[in-house]
Amino acid sequence: MLSQILYPLFKEHLHITNVVFMGMGEPFDNYEAVLKTIRMINDKKGINIGMRKITVSTAGIVPRIMEFAELKSQVRLSISLHSAIDETRSFLMPINKKYPLPELIKACQFYRRMTGRKLTFEYVLFENVNDNEKHALALADLSLLIDADVNIIPFSKIPGCKLTRTSIWKTEKFLQTLKKKRVRATIRKSRGSDINAACGQLAGIKK
Repeated sequence: MLSQILYPLFKEHLHITNVVFMGMGEPFDNYEAVLKTIRMINDKKGINIGMRKITVSTAGIVPRIMEFAELKSQVRLSISLHSAIDETRSFLMPINKKYPLPELIKACQFYRRMTGRKLTFEYVLFENVNDNEKHALALADLSLLIDADVNIIPFSKIPGCKLTRTSIWKTEKFLQTLKKKRVRATIRKSRGSDINAACGQLAGIKK
């Protein structure tokens, strides 16, 4: 993990200001190594990146969220949500069957209480799956309950996946529904699709 930061820092001479643990596996399945990497990134004798500039993204490993919250770290937590409706989330994310939304919500609330930090809900839109008004309103209610930001992500096509990207106009309509409810929401500009390295695409590459 550390080498992925050191390479562009020293080899490409890039100025790194933010680090996100996302896109190459579940960070909380490698919990101790992630914490060790965070400490080295943050250390003044290391890369000296502030804790508030570091984000860990999880699919919703509830026990680890609780454990992470107890550290009272200023690292930002991001949740790959993709639906605020239990049945739909279970379809998109099988982990929801083990840690259903009510448990995830309690863990998120605990994190907020312990750290005082806001969370971000990552939400990939799929055509006719989680992109209608019903889903937008459910997401708005949950976001306001947790006081979370929402990051809407365009779907990056993966070979063998039958799901498709929501149209631009439906994506914008979804965003406006959230904003009407006073939810802090943005649409993330997808990068890396030209080399199959956009959000979610790395999981489909087999060596």
